[in-house]
This record gives sequence, C-alpha cells and structure tokens, in this order.
Amino acid sequence: MHKFLALFFPASICPKWSSRTCRTFLSLLAVPLILQVLFGFTCAYGQRNFTIDETVYGPGRFSPKTLIAQKWMHTEDAFTCLDSTYQNLVIRSAKDNWSPQNLITVNQLQSAVTSALPNEKIELKYIPFDYSWTGDQVLSFSAQGANNSYVIEYNTKSQKATVTSSVPSGVSNTEYGNDGGSIAYLIGNNIEIIDAAGRKVQVTKDTVDGIVNGSDYTHRQEFGINKGMWWSPDNKKLLYYRKDETMVSKYPLPQWDSRVATVKDIRYPMAGMKSEEVTLVIFDTDKNEHITLQTGEPKEQYLTIATWDPTGQSIYVGVLNRGQDHLKLNQYNANTGAFVKTLFEEKSSTWVEPQHPLTFLPKNNTQFLYQTDKDGYNQLYLYNTDGTLVRHLGHQDIIVTDLTGFDAKSQKAYYVGAAKNGLERHLFEVELKSGKTTQLTTANGVHQASVSSSGSFILDQYSNLNTPNVVQVIQTKDKKELPIIKADNPFVGKINLPRIEFKEFISPDGKTPLNARITYPLNFDKTKEYPVMIYLYGGSHAQLVTDRWLGGVGYFDLYMAQNGYVVFTLDNRGSDARGRDFTRVTHRNLGEAEMEDQLKGIEYLKSLPYVDTENMGIFGWSYGGYMATSFMTKHNEIFKAAVAGGPVIDWKYYEVMYGERYMDTPQENPEGYAKTSLLNKADRLKGNLLIIHGAQDPVVVQQHSMDFIEKCIKAGKQVDYFLYPSHEHNVGGKDRIHLYEKIARYFDLHLK
Repeated sequence: MHKFLALFFPASICPKWSSRTCRTFLSLLAVPLILQVLFGFTCAYGQRNFTIDETVYGPGRFSPKTLIAQKWMHTEDAFTCLDSTYQNLVIRSAKDNWSPQNLITVNQLQSAVTSALPNEKIELKYIPFDYSWTGDQVLSFSAQGANNSYVIEYNTKSQKATVTSSVPSGVSNTEYGNDGGSIAYLIGNNIEIIDAAGRKVQVTKDTVDGIVNGSDYTHRQEFGINKGMWWSPDNKKLLYYRKDETMVSKYPLPQWDSRVATVKDIRYPMAGMKSEEVTLVIFDTDKNEHITLQTGEPKEQYLTIATWDPTGQSIYVGVLNRGQDHLKLNQYNANTGAFVKTLFEEKSSTWVEPQHPLTFLPKNNTQFLYQTDKDGYNQLYLYNTDGTLVRHLGHQDIIVTDLTGFDAKSQKAYYVGAAKNGLERHLFEVELKSGKTTQLTTANGVHQASVSSSGSFILDQYSNLNTPNVVQVIQTKDKKELPIIKADNPFVGKINLPRIEFKEFISPDGKTPLNARITYPLNFDKTKEYPVMIYLYGGSHAQLVTDRWLGGVGYFDLYMAQNGYVVFTLDNRGSDARGRDFTRVTHRNLGEAEMEDQLKGIEYLKSLPYVDTENMGIFGWSYGGYMATSFMTKHNEIFKAAVAGGPVIDWKYYEVMYGERYMDTPQENPEGYAKTSLLNKADRLKGNLLIIHGAQDPVVVQQHSMDFIEKCIKAGKQVDYFLYPSHEHNVGGKDRIHLYEKIARYFDLHLK
C-alpha cells in the first residue's frame, strides 16, 4: 500500500520505500528529478501567487539551485557533476580546492558514441544523468537506439566509447551481470538472457496465464521487493522469482477506449482469499538447467530479501509466513537448491516486515549486515554466516534509512539515519569492531551525504524549513566545511510564499510526540477568521512533516494557503520514521489510533481565534482518503467538506500482502474489520464529501468507492463522485492540474 504515497511527497524524503505504494503515491505532488531538470528555470514573473498548473510543475520551475548527478570518483578525493547547462561533466577535486574543471563535454561523448555505433542514430542532448564511474577514467551510461538499448563505457583518457551490452527495445526488468557481460530481461512473462558472447538463451517458456517469471511485481512489491532476478557473483547462475497466480481471483477493470467497452482482468488477491504461490529458481547457464530452492510448505508464504553469498555457493532467503509474524532467514545450496540451515528466526505479536537484503562486508564471505526494527528501531546487526549475532550496531533511537557503504579498509560502515523524532536525516559512521557511532553531519535538516573512498571528505547536501539548499564538502578530520552552493530562496521577487511553522503535540497515550506543520494564509491577520484545509495521509511508510525546505509542504498546500486557507498536516502514530512501537499501535484496528492523534491537531485548530471552525475541510488520498471518509462518518460534526481520493472503504477489499499485515484476515479479526469498515457507517455521513477514483486503479479497486456510494444511496445520503476513466491509483501528467483545480473549487464552493 506504499503505492499510495507517491501522490503527495517529494522523492527526496523517501529513502527506499518498503513497497510500490510509496513509489506510486509520491509522484502526484512531487515532480521527479528529470522534470526538475526539464523545467528547472526561473521565470521572470512579478511577485504573485501560484497558478493552478504550478501546483504540479512548480517544484521544477522554482527548484533551489543545486548540483545535478554528483558522484564520487573511485579512488580520488574528487567528485563529478553536471554543470548548469547539462552539456558538461565537471570535476571538483580536493587538489584544486574543489573548484570546477570541465572533464567531458556532450560533444565529446556524442562523437565517441557515433564512432562506436555508426549505424545507430543516437542523439545526446545532455550528459546522461544515469552515468556511473566503473573506474576513475571510465564512465558508464545508457543510450537508446532505434531498436536496442545500450550500455556504453567512455574512457576519458582515450576519449573512445565501447558498447558493453545491448538489449532489444521494449523489454522489461533488465538485470545486468556483475561484469556487465550477461544480461537478463523479460519479454512478457518470460526470461531471456543475452550472454557475454551475444547469444540469446530463452530461460523460461511459460504460456499459461498467471505464470510470471522474473518480475519485480512479486508479492505485489511488499517486503522491500524491487527486483525479480539476481545474478550470481560469477555471472553463471541467475536466481529468479517464479510466481504462480493462476489460483488468484481475476478482477475486472473496464476499458473505455473502444466503441464497445472491454474488460482487462488483473489478478488481485483480497485479504482472507487465495494468494499467489511463489518459488525461487536458479538457472545454471553452463549446464542449461533449472534448480528450484526447496523453500518448503506452505505454498502461501513470502520469499524475501534474497541474497547471493559472495562465493556463489549459497543463497540466503527470508521466509515469512502468510501471517507475517514469523520470519526465518534460511540458507540454501546454490548447486542443488537444498535447504542448508536456518540462521535465525524473528517473531512478533504484531508483524515482522523485512525490507532490505543482506549486505556482506567487503572482502568478507562470512559476515553480513542485517536490518530489523525488532528492538524498537530499524538498525544494523552484524551476523556471522553460522547465524551468530556478532553485535548490534544501532545507535540510540536513530532509524537507518539508507546504508550507503563502507570505508576503503572495510572497518566502518556509513548510513543515513532519521533523527530528532523523525524530523531530520543525518549521516552516521559506525565502527564494525566496536559499534562506536559518530554523527558526521550536524546542521539541522534533511541531509543527503556520502563519503569519499579515502574517508577524508563528505559531500553533504541538506535543506531545512528556512534553508533552500546547501551543498558543501566536510573534512572528516577537523570538521571544516567548504561551501559549494548556498542556494537563494527561489521565490523571492517572484512568488508570494506563505509562512510555514512546525508544531508538536502529544498523542492521547500521554507520551508520544507528534510532528505537525501549519501553513498560514498570505497576509495573515490573527484578528480575522480563515477556513481550514487539513491534508493528511496517516498510513504506514509515509511521512509528511520533515525539517527540509518548506517543511515538506506540497505546492497544492501552498496554493490553498495563498488563496486564504489555513493548511494543517500532522503525522500520526502508524506513519513512518518513528520506530516499531509508533507503528504497531495500529495492529488489527487501522484508522483508530490514527484518528485519535489527528483529533489532537483538530482540537488545537479549534482553539485558535483565527480559525473558522464552521468552515473546515479535510483532504487525503488512498489511506488519506480512508481517513478523510472516516472523519465524515465517525466524527461527522467536525468538517463541512472533504475530498477523498482513491479511498480504502473496507479492508476486506484490499490486497493480502498489505491488508493482512496490519489487520490479519477477516476470518481471524471480524471485529476489527467491522469496526474499521465504512460501509456500515454510510448512514452517519454528514457534510459535503467528494470521492475521486481512477477507473483503472489496480491498488484500491473502484469497488471500494462504488459500494460506499451504493450504501449512501440506500441511506439517503448525498455524495459527490468523480472518475478519471484512464488513470490508475495515481492521477498523472497534465491531468493532475485538472485534479487539483477540482479539489480547490470544491473547497471554495463549500468553505468560503
């Protein structure tokens, strides 16, 4: 369900989300980096408010100055990035006091690519953003030809390009071997390989509808799954998922693009119903044979965090039961598929949620890092391959959000961690032998930081509520800071920016701090009364309030504040970056503790003399849509208007993987499902409710909102409804502008 999140947060606050909800849901309010590049100009406007289209394109048009695509060199204390024109790759070195020097021009790269591929028409308009360094003189990047996609290496010394691999256009889930020589990819639901000699090998030949091989859309991308194939260290074996969903119910999605509408069926396992059966299979390229890992019964279990042993002789798999409260980390023989041993087990009275594959220490085949929140916060644990815990590498209440690597001697690990009750992100260094931990960044805010190969320098980029962007190099020895960029406020002289302020409340449990954010109307006058728009999400793996530029506020929020609304957001219990106990309170009763916390914020708003308590509105999408609809039925005296986008209405209609983690099955928890369902509460609906849904939504299927409308009709309750016929869970592209305009008009109609 993290697929919900992408609609309304910038990607910079999301480390690695635990599933596609976040990745999908994050894109609506936030514009990806490439969009920021394409629209990253400053228009010569006079001082004014946002236009409605800038609720979508604003993050690109008014993005603070920054470095683009910065990468540390492999062995030098130097990093590269694109210049402001994207036509040059520049290098900044400690030897030159970090002053920029041109290293590669796009014309040089174009000339080399044309020479390497004379029969392809590849036009490089800018230095590729996806470049990486395979050596200090060798740049690797991808390029698209007429019929093939290429991976190309460019030698900065010889200025020559070499094609290292190519795959046909239109394939998916491309997985490159560790040496770049062999490539696996999907054509439909089957795997094909191009080996180092350029020969094609068809790995699977399944034609049955419901048999899917090598897909990252396994277990619906929960449990941190973001790939479906893994090459062995020697590139001779390919591990892949084989998903059998033939027994999973087909769910119809009407298609409106023909004169007579048709139906597209998807496989959708609802909570308590039959789920998919997944196995892990090895394809041995030398022997041309398949080996299935003996992961055992029952067939309905989750196979997660698959990791090759550095020797290639073993594979480690997290085997999680369908109830998601018992995880076994198992070792399997990569030559036979046989079970070897269980290294350790993890159990919980609520749920266990593996998110990260094992990370073996460099040049050490017998020790690895494992991440879990079993002791309260997601942190690092160092294990031997015999299953012995060497030491816990956690630090205070810091939550590891991104393990970034190791020092050159493999004595230290580096990670970015959530701090200060989740508001900030900082870079930390931990000594593997002692567990001693040092915080390497200090300025308050959200940091994206990495360490040079020598460990002598940190490239640090951060922002906070009032700081648009700072890029600096920090010397690890004496903490000296050398500024590279200190961005000006991009709105000055152009856009009227509302005032944003952080707030903190205590949860009804009497002890848990809750982070909140209030955005004031322009020209705020505390002697006047203003309508309110509360924007919320409320579900797991989401965080709306962070101490980064603008406090994480979305441009639609700014637009509404510019148009006279007090805009309020609170991260309740159950949301992200606060630890195990903060999330587990929602178990078997989704929406209950969340609403209790939101009510704390609402009580605060009602106490303010400048809040028009008769004209309050609430808006949320997905889980936020569930929360908004819940308030209009369960606490129906508070809000005069609400907008619920893609709302969950009854958890029995939601998918197995997410739904059963938090609610168990409807058979196991009938009271919880009845309590949290909104179908049996439609008769309590008061106020003005607009429900918006995508007709092609494969995440929160349209049945949720349709059944709720039917209940409202039977109860004599009026409800407004709008459908986006061609959109899935996310309303994307230019249609986002239409969406935001509709929401703004709805609140203006009922609250002003």
